[in-house]
Amino acid sequence: MSGKSVPPAAEAVALPEPLIIPRSEHPISRQHIDREALKVMYRLRDAGHLAYLVGGGVRDLYLGKTPKDFDISTSASPAEIRRIFRNSRVIGRRFRLVQVFFGGGKIVEVSTFRCRTDSDDPADEATVLPANNEFGDPAEDAFRRDLTINALFYEIENYTVIDYTGGVKDLHEGVARLIGDPGRRITHDPVRMMRAIRHAARAGFRIAPETWAAILEHKDKLALCPDSRVRDELFKDLRGGACRAWAELALDSGIFFVIFPFYRPALEGHLEAGRNRELLLNLLAVQDRLVAEGRAVPEEIMLALLLLPLVKAEHDLLAVKSQPQAAALFAVLRQRLEENLARLNIKRCTQDVTARALVTLPLLLAADQGQGGWPKWLTRKSYFQVGLQLFKLYGEASGAQAAEVEFPAAVPAGEARSRSGNGGSRGPAFAPGVKGGVFGFRKH
Repeated sequence: MSGKSVPPAAEAVALPEPLIIPRSEHPISRQHIDREALKVMYRLRDAGHLAYLVGGGVRDLYLGKTPKDFDISTSASPAEIRRIFRNSRVIGRRFRLVQVFFGGGKIVEVSTFRCRTDSDDPADEATVLPANNEFGDPAEDAFRRDLTINALFYEIENYTVIDYTGGVKDLHEGVARLIGDPGRRITHDPVRMMRAIRHAARAGFRIAPETWAAILEHKDKLALCPDSRVRDELFKDLRGGACRAWAELALDSGIFFVIFPFYRPALEGHLEAGRNRELLLNLLAVQDRLVAEGRAVPEEIMLALLLLPLVKAEHDLLAVKSQPQAAALFAVLRQRLEENLARLNIKRCTQDVTARALVTLPLLLAADQGQGGWPKWLTRKSYFQVGLQLFKLYGEASGAQAAEVEFPAAVPAGEARSRSGNGGSRGPAFAPGVKGGVFGFRKH
C-alpha cells in the first residue's frame, strides 16, 4: 500500500467484509457517469491501482439522480496520482487530495484511501477534529466517512457496488445514519451533525434514532468548530434546494439556534412565534423553488429571506412607512448584522445590501398599487431593484402566485479583478454624513 503505514490501534479493529452488489442488482450504469471521471478511474487501474467512484456520486446515481460531482478514491498516493496525471495539482492540508483538470474547467477530485483513526480510539474521545493524514485501505476509508449512504463504492472491473457500512439498506429504507458510534463521531467532528441534517433534508430521509439522539445531546459542540467550516456547511444547506426541510430539522434539533442564537426570541419567546416560524419556512420554500429552477440566488437575497421573520418580529419591519423611518432602521440593521453575522464572515457589502433589501420591503408594500405602478421617486432609488426582488418573493411566501424575479449575472472572476485595478475608488455606496443621507434616503 502506498503512503504511511496504518497505526497499530487501527489494525487491531476488525472490519467486516463488504456486501458486493452485482450489476444485475443495482441501478448504476456507466452511461450516467461523467466521462472524465471514467477516464481517471481507468488510467489509475491501468497503472496498477485500485480506483473507485465514491461518496455522494454513488449515492445519487443509486437514487436515480444526477450527481453534482464525481469523486474518486484510490490506492495511489498523491505523489503517484500526480505522476499519472500531469494536468493536476495537490490541495489540502489535513486531507491531501489531487484535482485533475480537463477542458471546459472540469475538475475531478481524487483522494487516497484513508485510515479511520478519528473514530477508533476511545482515548481520543474528547478531541475535536484530530489530525488524520494516514493512508489506509477501502474498508478503512469507508468507515471514516460520515454517513452510511455516503460510504458506497462503485468499481469498474465488474461494475459492482461495494458496501461496508450498510448504506444500501439505508438507501432503500430512507435513513440518514452516522457510521459507528454517533456520539464519538460527532465529538471528533461536530460538523457531522450539519451533514446528517442536510442529507436527510435533501433526500427526504428520516434520521436514524441513535444519530438523532446524539445530535440532541451534542449540538452545542458545533460552537467548537472553526467559523469557516460552519459557514461553508451553512451555505451548502441554503443553496441545496431543500432549505425548508433543512430548517425544520435544524429547528427541531436545536442546531439552528447554535448557528443563529440571536434568532431564538423570535421563534420561541415571541407572542407570534408560530407565525414567525411559518413565515420563515415559507420563505425558504420559495428559495427552494428558485434553486429547483436552476436560478442562482444572490447571497444577499438568501440572507434577506432567512432574516426577514426576525427583523419583522423584533423591529416591527412592516410598520415602516417613510424614508426617514427606513433610514433609521437601516442604521440599526447594519449594526445588528455586523454583530450577529460576524462568525459567518459575511462580507460587509453583502450585509449592507441585505439590510437595504429588508428596509425597502415595507416601502414597497406601502406604495404597492397592485399593478406595479410604482411611484417614480421610488424607482429612481439605487435600492429599488433588490427591494423589488424581495417584495416579490415575500408575496409568494405570503400566498401569492410564483414570483417572476430576475437576478443580475455574477461578474466573472477575471473581469472583477480587472475592475479592481483601475486605480480609482468610489468609496462606500451608502455612507452616513453625505448628501442624501444614510443609504441614499433623504433627510428631513
